[in-house]
Amino acid sequence: MFLSKAIFPALICMVLFAIWDSERIVSPRTDNGRVHVVYWEKWTDTEQVAIQSVVDAFNSSQDKIHVDMLSIGDVGSKTLLAVAGGEPPDIAGLWGENIAQYADDHAVLPLEELCAEYGINEDRFIPVYWQMCNYNGHVYALPSAPHSTALHYNRTLFANAGLDPDKPPKTIEEMDSMAEHMTKSDAQGHIDVLGFLPAEPGDWGWGLGNIFGGKLWDGKSKITANSPENIRAYTWVASYSKKYGAQQLRSFRGGYGNDVTPQNAFMASKLGMELNGVWMSNYIHVAAPKLKWSAAPFPYPADRPDMANINYTNQDVFVIPRGAKHPKEAFAFLNFAESQKGMELLCMGQGKHTPLKNVSAGFWKNHPNPYIHLFTDLAYSKNDVTPPKMGIWPEYLAEMNNAFDQISLLQKTPKEALDIVQERMTEKWTEHLERLRARGEIH
Repeated sequence: MFLSKAIFPALICMVLFAIWDSERIVSPRTDNGRVHVVYWEKWTDTEQVAIQSVVDAFNSSQDKIHVDMLSIGDVGSKTLLAVAGGEPPDIAGLWGENIAQYADDHAVLPLEELCAEYGINEDRFIPVYWQMCNYNGHVYALPSAPHSTALHYNRTLFANAGLDPDKPPKTIEEMDSMAEHMTKSDAQGHIDVLGFLPAEPGDWGWGLGNIFGGKLWDGKSKITANSPENIRAYTWVASYSKKYGAQQLRSFRGGYGNDVTPQNAFMASKLGMELNGVWMSNYIHVAAPKLKWSAAPFPYPADRPDMANINYTNQDVFVIPRGAKHPKEAFAFLNFAESQKGMELLCMGQGKHTPLKNVSAGFWKNHPNPYIHLFTDLAYSKNDVTPPKMGIWPEYLAEMNNAFDQISLLQKTPKEALDIVQERMTEKWTEHLERLRARGEIH
């Protein structure tokens, strides 16, 4: 495996200790005749409670397999290290955008034969979520909790600015104008209320070019970071810094907390609109239950109506790491998790929509997110944006995030920053493809 050559003995020891510790915490094992399946998952708090309910339901449904789940930080890196050390878990809860990386590193097992055995195929899923699990002709993962995104906006701030809360912006130009009406600064230029900010919360800064029709690659071999559409998009990002002041915006962002706290700018009614995910309803319920808010499709450029209903789509996934001791028993649990019962139990608990096409009436009726139909519909959009299926996506993401920061702070023009990304990633991508060719995995 490619990464294993770079792992030092001390790291291997750390992994083995972590595995021993996880076994000690998860198991106390009893000799009940069941096969124990070790499952590492990233989630904590209410998200952990939701997946634990699925695990408990599976364990109670039969008497041959017992899934032992452990919530583990930095699960991606620890899973890679555990695979290299020869002691991986039987199941790992990872991220959809990293499937190509794990597959290229030979860290996860292809699942298509087990899928065929259990009758799991594309007909069961919303297309974008199934497609994310496929790479180079193999199924390397199965969906767990899906993500779709929309414009969230504060109805009170709309009304205070003389805007109709029932008429969210449809175009980028309308949103920029509304944002200007909502923004309030003091005599010294310090921003008290901000209508919108491309950098907030910042999770999709890498892909804002897609709003204007841009892409990061051609899907095969060519990097397209500095395409005209991408330059246009990040020129729009820079326009906010030029209009309101780069340092003022930086200070504004630095004064507020993350999504789950009452000190978050949107929760505190200091940010009028933001792009965020289906999970935001859960956060609002916890951190700002009195907040009056709505959600709508994210706006498109007035001259690009073909980009309507753009949606940044992602998902958490289940994988079976290479070297797992009980892959068949692990897949029996995955089959349960991918059932309507298992998936609705998970997604209801996490406040997300399900990746399945078939949804029960009870799921719709009882779901805590009042806009759950919107987020589901957006997952079917022709303008779904998913992270590129590239084995070096983490490196590309880091380069794009760095460029985004430089553009937002007006340290580089969009063209300058994206030209650098283009050059660096073209070189890295060429090297990565050469490695895969040398291993006979592509031609």
